[in-house]
Amino acid sequence: MNEKKIQEITEQASIAETEEYGAESIKILKGLSAVRVRPAMYIGSTGIDGLHHLVYEVVDNSVDEALAGFCTNIEVIIHRDGSCTVIDNGRGIPTEPHPGDPEGRTAAEIVLTELHAGGKFESKAYKISGGLHGVGVSVVNALSEWLEVEIKQNGFVYQQRFERGVPTGPLTVVGKTKGRGTKITFKPDAEIFETTEFHYDVLAQRLRELAFLNKGLQISITDEITAKSQTFLYKGGIISFVEHLNKNKTPIHPKPIYVSGEKEGISVEIALQYNDGYAENIYTFANNINTREGGTHLVGFKSALTRTANSYGTSSGILKEGKESISGEDIREGLTAVISVKLPNPQFEGQTKMKLGNSEVKGLVESITNEALSTYFEENPSVAKKIIEKAIQAARAREAARKARELTRRKGVLEDTGLPGKLADCSEKDPARSELFIVEGDSAGGSAKQGRDRRFQAILPLRGKILNVEKARFDKMLTSDEIKTLITALGTGIGAGDFDALKSRYHKIILMTDADVDGAHIRTLLLTFFYRQMPELIERGYLYIAQPPLFRVKRGKTERYVQNEAELMEMLFELAAEDIQVSTPTGLIGGKKLVPYLKKISSYEKIMEWFDKRRKDPELISLLLMSNIEKTVFKSREKLASLLEDIKKRIPNIKHSEIDFDEEQEAYSVNIKRHNYKMMLSVPFIQSPEFKEIMQMHKELTEVFGMPPYKLRIKEETKEAVSLKDLLSIATEASKKGLTIQRYKGLGEMNPQQLWETTMDPEKRALLQVSIEDSVKADEIFTVLMGDQVEPRKEFIVKHALEARNIDV
Repeated sequence: MNEKKIQEITEQASIAETEEYGAESIKILKGLSAVRVRPAMYIGSTGIDGLHHLVYEVVDNSVDEALAGFCTNIEVIIHRDGSCTVIDNGRGIPTEPHPGDPEGRTAAEIVLTELHAGGKFESKAYKISGGLHGVGVSVVNALSEWLEVEIKQNGFVYQQRFERGVPTGPLTVVGKTKGRGTKITFKPDAEIFETTEFHYDVLAQRLRELAFLNKGLQISITDEITAKSQTFLYKGGIISFVEHLNKNKTPIHPKPIYVSGEKEGISVEIALQYNDGYAENIYTFANNINTREGGTHLVGFKSALTRTANSYGTSSGILKEGKESISGEDIREGLTAVISVKLPNPQFEGQTKMKLGNSEVKGLVESITNEALSTYFEENPSVAKKIIEKAIQAARAREAARKARELTRRKGVLEDTGLPGKLADCSEKDPARSELFIVEGDSAGGSAKQGRDRRFQAILPLRGKILNVEKARFDKMLTSDEIKTLITALGTGIGAGDFDALKSRYHKIILMTDADVDGAHIRTLLLTFFYRQMPELIERGYLYIAQPPLFRVKRGKTERYVQNEAELMEMLFELAAEDIQVSTPTGLIGGKKLVPYLKKISSYEKIMEWFDKRRKDPELISLLLMSNIEKTVFKSREKLASLLEDIKKRIPNIKHSEIDFDEEQEAYSVNIKRHNYKMMLSVPFIQSPEFKEIMQMHKELTEVFGMPPYKLRIKEETKEAVSLKDLLSIATEASKKGLTIQRYKGLGEMNPQQLWETTMDPEKRALLQVSIEDSVKADEIFTVLMGDQVEPRKEFIVKHALEARNIDV
């Protein structure tokens, strides 16, 4: 060893001594502490994806029960308080004490508190299981503010509660049951996650996929905040999936082609059907996981499809031998396909772990597909001929598009479009700092050009409505001047082999259209173009929609633009608090101190509206809140009967009331009907997140304001409010005096300075980022709204007409 090396080792040793690196420096994270310290290691991120991963982990356990043959029904419920419930009718997590645990804990508690504890590490309980990370429900428990588990098993109902992964008590029997299954309710921890708001569409996409991939399994989702709900049950499995994807398109053969096979413990299922459109739609799955980046199963399928089509085309004489051949791109035009493989040990690769890497799968999928498709083409020559002729047309169109692209490049496009609206580029050359506003019309474009910051904001005005690319083939699309201008301005190129998202000249592409019917149509045409031709720009988060303010509020000589109704209400509360004082048992409340209470009353009334929409009687709920109802009331028939008598005295016109006994809860319940309201007062009702939330609000508001009536002093005038709702109404009406509130219509009403201040200034504007949360639903909506078939579009408009907002007709 040379002297230099010895000196280095000596120096390192002396550094180690001075830093006192010993046994005490090693920190041991016990139990689930490690998960809370490094959550991204277990669920991928603490953003929106990680949040939804919590639900997937719980649902995957239920799906594994279905794969094992014990579960037929799964329910997912998003609650108003931000919690989520997953219920299944599987075997239930084992409740007996675990034989290997020195503390004598139940198997359920160990599953919920220990990492890598479960039934998937041996093939006895589960041969194939889903779950991308396989981290289990213990991680969900660790990253939740609280989690409650209810298990129905062996004739009993068991319950246990955890807070941030720590049990608050043992697993206890709370009732009897004839059913079985597991119910897990958890609330994601706001200390861990950047957002704790579940997105219905994201969850619905995943649950729909799982229902398609597991035929006969019923999965439902309910969002109690928005009242959205769906039930997914597909007895045809992935054949139903393909039919669903093509339901608003025109298939060129009536029934999907189904391919299946199993070799070496790996099962392969493929369903495919062609439609008369031009988009390629292939969904791939491995063990129920959506492999969005494809992988070896997709490569094998594509290879077999191209080879089989060329082989049959040549042998049948449709293709001229040696002179004609079909490329993979051509044969996949108008194809809708679903590929599902199930294998014991899947290997995922890629940055997002969404790409299947098992090399043996490629050859397996290829041979199974090749054999099945060859047989199908021989047995169904008329279908095979239609498919191959469609591919030949696609090849000719591709050649025409190639020539059009070359012609476009030679012309230099932007200089020769003949469009009156030209790109006003920015001086910034770094795409990450550059923005492109795609503006409707020349007048708004002129204002935008004058109002922008020329350093980093480019403006591209488009005249009229661009071509609907949903109905146009690629070569026709390239003849549209507006689209050619748009493609060249973006700099990405277009089409397979030519498009490159990394060449985008702007990392913020902002659609800025009016809030009227025409503006909405133009925005939809542009969204169709980006979704069908440049989806990667959406996936990278480059596409945005400008959000001009909805209201202009004037008071004297000052005016203010308000973004939305929630912001308007907040403004009115602040104005009300300047002039109003409310009498309370402890004195007067007014000024800034009153604002949070007005907000709370507003939230309280919104929950009351929520109950009202679900036929839950607000008057009855108010009475229950004032009586401070507790669970013990339902344990005694006498107490419940006494409460019912009191309700009847205070609330007239009760049509029906009947007391029943609930064996599962070991408690009584009462059904009450009045007018259009129908309610069951029971333990589950008063323990529901919504009732708990409103009860807590009522308690806090009562502690401050006391019971009605409430006295308000408005400047020199005194008024009386008979309820919280009345108090809120008086306050907001008083705040509107002297105000002019105008519903804001469009960009054309703004001068350049106003457009900059409200819609373009990065410090003040609001942008809506476009994302694909449910790709199946997105494809369906674009097909319905922009496709050839009129009837589905008519049905969509009739169904959703009352949901339209902020449209100036």
